[in-house]
Amino acid sequence: MTSEAITPAFDLPEPTLRINGRHIGAHAGQTYESFNPSTEELVTTVAAAQPEDVDTAVAAARAQLEGGPWSRMSGSERGRILTRAAQLIEEDAHNLAALEAVEMGKLFHDSVRGDIPAAAEAFRHFAGWADKVTGTTVQLPDFGPQRRFGYTIRQPLGVLGAITPWNNPVLIAAWKLAPALAAGCTAVIKPAEDASLSTLRLGELLADAGLPDGVLNIVPGLGTVAGAALAGHGGIDKISFTGSLRVGKQIQSLAGDTFRKVTLELGGKAPQLVFDDADLDQAMPWIAMGNFYHQGQVCAAGTRVLAHESIVDKVIEGLIDAAENAQIGDPFASASTMGAIVNGRQLDQILRYIDIGRAEGAELLAGGGRVARSGYFVEPTVFRGSNDLTIAREEIFGPVATVISFEDIDEAIHLANATKYGLNAMVYTSDLSRALAVTERLRVGTVWVNGWGVPDPALPWGGRAGSGIGRELGRSGIEADTEEKTVHIGI
Repeated sequence: MTSEAITPAFDLPEPTLRINGRHIGAHAGQTYESFNPSTEELVTTVAAAQPEDVDTAVAAARAQLEGGPWSRMSGSERGRILTRAAQLIEEDAHNLAALEAVEMGKLFHDSVRGDIPAAAEAFRHFAGWADKVTGTTVQLPDFGPQRRFGYTIRQPLGVLGAITPWNNPVLIAAWKLAPALAAGCTAVIKPAEDASLSTLRLGELLADAGLPDGVLNIVPGLGTVAGAALAGHGGIDKISFTGSLRVGKQIQSLAGDTFRKVTLELGGKAPQLVFDDADLDQAMPWIAMGNFYHQGQVCAAGTRVLAHESIVDKVIEGLIDAAENAQIGDPFASASTMGAIVNGRQLDQILRYIDIGRAEGAELLAGGGRVARSGYFVEPTVFRGSNDLTIAREEIFGPVATVISFEDIDEAIHLANATKYGLNAMVYTSDLSRALAVTERLRVGTVWVNGWGVPDPALPWGGRAGSGIGRELGRSGIEADTEEKTVHIGI
């Protein structure tokens, strides 16, 4: 484990609801407690939004949409605000990263170098879209004696209800808010109760950037209360949710009653396909990162490592080396390579899956236990097994890799696609033709070839099957937050 480090100074945002530009307490004074998973100590007490508070937040967002200053702003004016927001996020990177480290155990230097700059880039990218949301024109054929002309316009979809997870709170909030605000929508966002502070700070930065009161409203609270109220609210035009498959099904059902649009990103069980011609010196750091980055608490984690039988032992050796050399400890320590699991429930779930792997006959090669120290820390774990194991089928959301061998390309693709999920996959090969052929046959939303990383805001992100529906980011993200209207004109 790493040596301890002194936590840098940071500012806690007001742990309240933020509705119509004001910090307010929740209805009936309801609160919940936020804990530091690295120390198990209380961080602060946060206001817990109730259904009445969600009503107020949605009303504030609706008022801005239907006659407030936001509704009258040009695209270029919205773009300037989003550009300013990107700059403020970059300037506040250390503070935002510290909040994420304290509240959910993410490595401070990973957030500073990765998530927070990526969040700023999302706002900067969609700022450029804000004055470019246009329709099409069509010269229609005459209808009898009348000449006709047609065109389409794209208008803001309405009020976005966003529900974000705890693992990448600022980044995923940016992915949902930046395109929606660029398109002219307003929003109510419910951050995860395990990681709401950085989202509240993001709200303060957006207000400082010039976002009018009521355009963005933040309602921290319990998923079963605030989340359910937002998902089922009749004043919401679209729900965008990132989280578990179980909750995603509930949200889709609630939204379906009113025919609202829904974007669901529901996690995955991504395969990493390592072919016999892969450059393992180049590939192994990516393969290990795909399993152990942020303690495996990543929806795009590649925890099914499918390796050709001729090199599977070398891949296993590389993963064992990465696991045994991981520096587990204080998220603020510069030498740490793994931080804490977000809470005790998640730690117990990871350990339960490890026990299931053992019981089902998987070969434990590294890790497999809780780290003996205060806080919720677990050892990076490597199993060798088969695709029909529970640990190879279900999303663990922890640093647990299962290595599975294959004989040929057809078996590799069959194994990769033999899952209820379909978010992403990674392919490692020196043969470009093989990479393209495999990519076409994988039933996923995104494929990384010879690498792994954070989605780029210029390209769409989302899954299929059990990994959800719809796309965020890219042109698709803008179009998903608009409604297309067709106009026919008789001349």
